[in-house]
Amino acid sequence: MLGELLETAESLSVYGVLSKSDLAHIRALCQEPPEYTPERVIEIRSNQAKMSQAVFASFLNVSVSTVQKWESPTAGKRPSGAAAKLLQLVETKGIEVLLT
Repeated sequence: MLGELLETAESLSVYGVLSKSDLAHIRALCQEPPEYTPERVIEIRSNQAKMSQAVFASFLNVSVSTVQKWESPTAGKRPSGAAAKLLQLVETKGIEVLLT
């Protein structure tokens, strides 16, 4: 679905209906988020967001147990979908992006 959205946006840009900056914004939104290892999740939560697991979970609208599993190398659970996209936003733009 993201591929189709991007293709439509590129077509609209060719016809001048969509600006280059809007197209760039859509391209960024359509990118698949990276894979988040336990170490990477801990880095984002501890060093970038500077939050406890409970507060971080609340910001991401997930349970504390979910954050604990993401951070556990043995749990085998990794963020995906919307959670991975939110982590990507926090990683690239800071926790402030979730405050607005």
